[in-house]
Amino acid sequence: MFLLLTGASGVGKSTARRYVEAELGDVVHCAELRDVAAVPAVPTIEWRNQATEAAVRAALSFDRPHFLLASDPVAVGELLAVPSAPELDGIAACLLDARPDVQTARLTARGDDPALLPNHVAFADWMRAHASDPQHMQHVLTGEGWEAMQWARWTELPTGDPRWQVTVVDTSDRTPDEVGRRVVAWVRAAIEGRAPRLTALHTSSTRFT
Repeated sequence: MFLLLTGASGVGKSTARRYVEAELGDVVHCAELRDVAAVPAVPTIEWRNQATEAAVRAALSFDRPHFLLASDPVAVGELLAVPSAPELDGIAACLLDARPDVQTARLTARGDDPALLPNHVAFADWMRAHASDPQHMQHVLTGEGWEAMQWARWTELPTGDPRWQVTVVDTSDRTPDEVGRRVVAWVRAAIEGRAPRLTALHTSSTRFT
């Protein structure tokens, strides 16, 4: 199974990934995009698309049964659209989220450029909406993407379609330990079929059906 742990900057993805590695590293291979693709001086949306495809190819080649991609803001629609996604035997996604004030405080504390903080908050807003509605501002993903992406797998899904299910964990008022334990619990539940999955990718179709 391919597990996507995503979210904007400052929501706790890297910390949560370390908890998964510590608890479930024997069955889950944990990685981020830089582990599977060289990072250019100026990463682009096209590069992120291609790196996500590289992560899927890596997941298909590892001997451990499950693969967790974390620490990068890869959107659900982005993962579903990469060329090799239909080869996966299952996909589950979890969005880590945080209130704007909390996200801003975290990014400020770690020394991020203050001029970029509004952009990070805006992207968190978009990811929050995208996780619940496949119709929300699709151009954010599709406008400058890699030409090999198969966006039509999900872009025609209507708002409220039951096949579009993403687990959301609000990290705003939780300690790193609490977030880590919740993410580990989500991974266990997804593996065991007790958490929402995006398993409707049909290998004989170019669409999410």
